[in-house]
Amino acid sequence: MNLSEAEWTVMNAVWSKAPASVRDVQDRVGAERGWAHTTVKTMLDRLVAKGALREKKRANASIYEPRISREEARTSALRALLTRSFDGSFGSLVHHIVSEERLSKKERERLARQLGDDDAEERP
Repeated sequence: MNLSEAEWTVMNAVWSKAPASVRDVQDRVGAERGWAHTTVKTMLDRLVAKGALREKKRANASIYEPRISREEARTSALRALLTRSFDGSFGSLVHHIVSEERLSKKERERLARQLGDDDAEERP
């Protein structure tokens, strides 16, 4: 599922306080983004249409719950990035991160350890 930057903002608000009303999301993101109540409602409706959220009615209010986890959304975003920017190659992404980004010594050691653990699991 491909989420826009604005949709990520709304999803993060819902993940942090689910179930959430329009007012709950508005309170969390409205001021920082400068969004009106109607904008938040439109974003929530868009996420329901995409299948990222489930809408339930309580009295006259809509209540929203995630249909996808944060981890599922991250995995989908990473797969889209890999396909779009790295020809689907995770190795190319890792190479880019290691060569182009400033990783601390601790981050490099952790990455090397994780890659080593993966290699050990693959060996017979």
